[in-house]
Amino acid sequence: MEATRKAKILYIEDDPASRMLVERTLCFAGYQVVVAARGLEGIDLARREHPDLILTDINLPDLTGREVTTVLRSEAAFANTPIVALTAQTQRDQRDMSMVAGVSGYLTKPVDIEALPEQIEHYLHGARDNSLDTMSLAAARTQYMRELVERLEGRIRELETFNQSLLHLDKMKDIFIQLTAHELRTPLTLVYGYSRLLQDNPLVKSVIQQNPDTLALMQGMNDSIVRIQKIINEILTMSRIITNQIDLAIGMMDLGRIAMQAIEQFRQALQDRNLTLVFDPAEWPQRMQADWELLHLALSNLLSNAIKYTPDGGTITMRAMANENQVKISFKDTGIGIAPEIQATIFERFQTTHNVQLHSTSKTAYRGGGIGLGLAICKGIVEAHGGHIWVESPGFDEQRFPGSEFIIEMPLVAQNHSAL
Repeated sequence: MEATRKAKILYIEDDPASRMLVERTLCFAGYQVVVAARGLEGIDLARREHPDLILTDINLPDLTGREVTTVLRSEAAFANTPIVALTAQTQRDQRDMSMVAGVSGYLTKPVDIEALPEQIEHYLHGARDNSLDTMSLAAARTQYMRELVERLEGRIRELETFNQSLLHLDKMKDIFIQLTAHELRTPLTLVYGYSRLLQDNPLVKSVIQQNPDTLALMQGMNDSIVRIQKIINEILTMSRIITNQIDLAIGMMDLGRIAMQAIEQFRQALQDRNLTLVFDPAEWPQRMQADWELLHLALSNLLSNAIKYTPDGGTITMRAMANENQVKISFKDTGIGIAPEIQATIFERFQTTHNVQLHSTSKTAYRGGGIGLGLAICKGIVEAHGGHIWVESPGFDEQRFPGSEFIIEMPLVAQNHSAL
């Protein structure tokens, strides 16, 4: 029998040898053939390729062929598509379950290669294996439903076990990071102290006077130590946030002054990068209850982020609008913007918006990187004060620079600290 002109067959089979043999046989017979090794892959291919017939093994590593059939039959596009099951199981109840799942028929494995093209053509022309009688149909449906429930329960147990393992690994990771940060902190402090002592030593001062480059080298070493200390402090702050061990030292403060001190940290970087900073301290409330150190850290991180992702010559606008109950703080830039899919996860730990393979560590260089904790720390600090933070951006564009806006809303009176 001549093959239906250019009929497309989807073949789902996890065994490579069987897959290759059947694929070559069908191609030689004149069919277009697409293949999948797993059930989920087969479902995706079916939706994409719209085959004229689907040939599926019953025993697949993820979903069974019956489950694949049930999924596809639930979609209007495959209501009338011939689906043929391949199985080595000869028991009547197993075949009945396949019919209940929605297959048009079944072929026995090992496949009869010589007869296969004619069998495929048979199903392409609308053939369907004998329907079940009422009693057999009810029994097969009950058995199939029991099989589905048992497999579902097994998958749920597997997922629960896997989830517990992931939670344990995540906890161990956090403990490791925290312990490592603590272990690094002490020797770094000692190295920094010894470096300062060396610079104050009369003999070293004499060497520096004779060779000024030595002072620059020592200053570079000290600056590097300070940078490492800041990274360690970020890790420890993040650990406190994760474990809910962040203790707020609440006091009355001038939010505008905190913002100005954050700006002062980056004054030189703003000048070097020719960035315009729009900031009016009169907008910022002079009386607010908060943890000065943590809020200063949050504002500094947001300003650093705006500087890093705004090109030279761009503009950063810091604003605050307060009513009698809360303050709304905004950091808006004319930078490269943030893609929608990244906006959803940008406040998570170790999230970065750039290619880590092109990583360049800097808090002020254009597109300079960090370890991905700055915004997560901001979120933790803001939420510890009873506020929330979010980002708004039209999207990412390195040519048009749509910009981003990070917005914080916080109460002016700290929770449980109204009587300060």
